[in-house]
Amino acid sequence: MLPKAVMEQAQSEFINWQGNGASVMELSHRGKPFMQAAQQAEQDLRDLLAIPDDYAVLFLHGGGRGQFSAVPLNLTQAGDKVDYLVSGAWSRFAVEEAQKYVQVNEVSSCVEVDGKISLPPAAQWQLNDDAAYFHYCPNETVDGFEIADLPEGINAPIVADMSSNILSKPIDVSRYGVIYAGAQKNIGPSGLSVVIVNKALLGKRRLETPAIFDYALQIEHESMYNTPPTFAWYLAGLVFQWLKQQGGLEQMQKLNQQKSAMLYQCIDDNDFYLNNIDANYRSRMNVPFHLADKRLDESFLTQASQQGLLALKGHRSVGGMRASIYNAMPLAGVQALTEFMQDFSRRMG
Repeated sequence: MLPKAVMEQAQSEFINWQGNGASVMELSHRGKPFMQAAQQAEQDLRDLLAIPDDYAVLFLHGGGRGQFSAVPLNLTQAGDKVDYLVSGAWSRFAVEEAQKYVQVNEVSSCVEVDGKISLPPAAQWQLNDDAAYFHYCPNETVDGFEIADLPEGINAPIVADMSSNILSKPIDVSRYGVIYAGAQKNIGPSGLSVVIVNKALLGKRRLETPAIFDYALQIEHESMYNTPPTFAWYLAGLVFQWLKQQGGLEQMQKLNQQKSAMLYQCIDDNDFYLNNIDANYRSRMNVPFHLADKRLDESFLTQASQQGLLALKGHRSVGGMRASIYNAMPLAGVQALTEFMQDFSRRMG
């Protein structure tokens, strides 16, 4: 979901952006109007996340999957070792891609404890002393598994795939080496990825690194070595402005905690629904749940759709339901869902 106010602004500007008589999609990415919009978007993102000056911000093609390759290509040389924490589907995909370029050590993965999916404590992780970097995914959308706190005891530069929880709360960017995010969750439409990289890590790029994924080259050309996804970049800029207007990330954190707590309470209070994630790792962005009677799944989805509650079908690999409640989802949306769930269980249970 994107903020309604942002969508309405984009609609009003669609064929006449900034009085230019043309859409932002029709103008040169190197023209003054778009250059100014791009610079403003970067500054607004820097303000929201308090990004230090020694970090570069890139707006690139390829989404999160593109960065699965770009990270090892930019940060390692042949023979280097890297550490990956596997906490769900997307960190597993990241491992599979990184293995094409570098020696990957899986430090740990999720386990089932008393019927709940959890993660072994960091003291039990098998870390490399000489890893070029440590990679993890703070929020797994498919699994509904979120690592709320930055892992402790990591000496290597930390690389985080924040595609699904970036901008959902304040973070200390200086504690990370690289943060990357596909845009299509809390930033804007698909087709764009945002990369925040400590410039001190640059200089190890491989010769075979594609130019569009070359961090140093893209920094040199202000993310415009090739034509960037201009409309997605523009829309992301509107989202950044909207976040500022909402009170910034502190306010988003409060709202996201309130929304997720409401939904998990609804699930926990009703035997009709089940969430199998350890309470310490429950995602605030993606709430998966199963109906006690799976034969009612299709009825649940059909009736929910009739109430305007969309995109609730769980990922095909896990089944069940999944409610994605990113920044733009208002509290009223979660209230509507919980009221429907309670009513459905009374009628069908």
